[in-house]
Parts: sequence; C-alpha cells; structure tokens
Amino acid sequence: MPLSGTVGVGVIGSRFVSSIHAEALRSCSHCELVAVASPTESHVQSFARQFSIPHAYTDYRRLLEREDVDMVVVGVPNDLHCQVAVHAAAAGKHVVMEKPLCLNLRQADEMIDACRRAEVLLMYAEELCFAPKYVRLKKLLDSGALGYPTLIKQSEKHDGPHAPHFWDVEQSGGGVLMDMGCHAIEFFRWMLGRPPVKSVYAQLSTLVHGARTRGEDNALIILEFDRGVIGLAEESWTKMGGMDDRAEVHGSQGVAYADLLHGNAIEAYSAVGYDYAVEKAGTTKGWSFPIYEEAWNYGFHAEMAHFVDCVRLGQTPAVTGEDGRVVLEVICAAYESARIGQKVLLPFRPDANIPWDLWGRR
Repeated sequence: MPLSGTVGVGVIGSRFVSSIHAEALRSCSHCELVAVASPTESHVQSFARQFSIPHAYTDYRRLLEREDVDMVVVGVPNDLHCQVAVHAAAAGKHVVMEKPLCLNLRQADEMIDACRRAEVLLMYAEELCFAPKYVRLKKLLDSGALGYPTLIKQSEKHDGPHAPHFWDVEQSGGGVLMDMGCHAIEFFRWMLGRPPVKSVYAQLSTLVHGARTRGEDNALIILEFDRGVIGLAEESWTKMGGMDDRAEVHGSQGVAYADLLHGNAIEAYSAVGYDYAVEKAGTTKGWSFPIYEEAWNYGFHAEMAHFVDCVRLGQTPAVTGEDGRVVLEVICAAYESARIGQKVLLPFRPDANIPWDLWGRR
C-alpha cells in the first residue's frame, strides 16, 4: 500500500556499505533517516552523529519496534541476512537487502516467503542496475543501436574485500564470486531483460590471499542465455592500484564500452596517499584515479531513491528478492562448475549450506 508522507528509514549495520547507503538516503527528499542499529555502542553512536540520525541501538530488534520506521536498509554480514529479513518482515517493515541475498537457496525462499506473507517488499540492492553510465549503456542496447546482443562482459577488480567478514567463507558464503560475481550476474540479466540463464561455466582459483581465506580470489564465469548470448564475468581480489569496474556490449550492429570509474576520474600522483569516499580497495600512493561523486557514479543515490519510491508509491521494485535468488542459484552453479570442470545446466537445486561448499569441500 502507498504511504502518505515521508518514508521512515532504519539502517541496520554501521560499517562500509551502510555509510554509503546513509549518504545516498540523505540526498532523497522523500525519506527520513530515523534510526540505526549496530552491535558496537561506540561505533553506532558515531555513525548516528555522522549522519544526523536521532536514534541508535545495539539491538536491531529494538529498531524494528519503532512505528516510525517503514523500511529498513540492511548492510550486515551475509550470514545474518536471512535472520534480519525475516524479523523485519514480521515487524511489518519493507526490506532493502544488500548483496548477496543470503547464504543458500533455502534461506532465499524463507526470506521471500516471509516478506510475501507480511505483504512487505523485499528489494535486492544491486547498484549496477542504477549506475548512470550503465543505465545509458542499457538504453543504447534497448534502442537497437547495437543490433541484437551477442556478448556482454563485466569485470570488477581490486585487491581485496571491503568487508572483513568476506575473508571467512562461513560468514560470507564464498570468496570473490560471492562478493563481486553477484554484481555481474544481475548486471547481465538486467541488460538483457532478465531471460533465463541456460548454463554456467566457471574457473576459480586462490592465487594471492591463501593465507587469509579459504575462498577464491579470482573468478571467471561464463553464462549462456537464450539465442546463444554469452555473459563473461571477470572478478578479482588480486588487482593492485584500486578499483576497476567496466563493461562491454557486443552486438550484431555495433559495440559499446563503458568504464564506470576511470572515465569520471582525476589523474593524480600522491606520495602519501588519500582516502576514497567509496572505494577502499588498494593503496592510493603513487599514480591513481580519484573519483568524484563516487556513490552517485556507482548508482547508490538512484537505487535508494527508487526503493524509497517503491515503498512510498506502492510500486514494484526494479530489482527484487526473487532476482537475488536467481543470482544465488547461478552462483551455486558456478561453484559446482568449478568443482567438476564442466558446464552446469540450470535450473540447479543444490543442497548446500553455503555456495563455497560445492567447490571448496571437494
């Protein structure tokens, strides 16, 4: 049901991604940041002061009790996603869930069912579907300017995860495939109008960070869609020199290249380094490419404004919990493919507690 007035938002989590969410939400005129919850008292209080949030809690369930919270934006470790979403739905709150949706398909079904029963929205926070440069890329494809698509590529590379829990596969569910491959999978689906994925082939390896994680730090994933269209994802935690995020669309009548960051960058040299607003990966000493309006370029502002409007106006989200479930199924198939060294057909229904088990416990 549409809301009359401003959407009250609660932020669950107070670390890296939640700071980006809060920054984006503050720029949205149709919402109000009401409360934040995170287990460390000093950190949640600091977060509340930084973003002028009036109420702070160390137990997210107290935040869910607030009647002035209509929607929660969740940025917690992956192993807590299902629990928080189910509790939020039971409290009647609409849910924005940071990627990946959860740890396994059983949890995905539980989250979707809980939100459906409670008649609240479950929205999947895939910011690449809102990044202005990628939105323009999709418009080029949709207009027919490139003909019919034949190959889509997306790559995201840096020198390690932003969130420390990603080093622990039991918390995160996997390595770079879970952390960043999920972006590419939904990007391909969104660019193509979300056709079914027919098959997945993947090659995974741990080349640099074996002392820190059992997860993979490099991943190549090939997705096959209808009519033979191919999606190729290249994901890495081993690239020095900061974030790299780019895409290509090859079609029967043209080709388009989109570099999400370097095309909006300043070329700079620093002997001491500096802090990125969003991109925390890599050293900034020496030559680097500082990005202005990083969160906006990544699509976070448009993403959060869209989700607020979905709650305010009663609209269907552009990216849903069901989309997040499909992404998780493809991720599971990719881990299985890397284990057996062969293409895996979809649908794929593994009985695994975490996707990494399909490859790492071989």
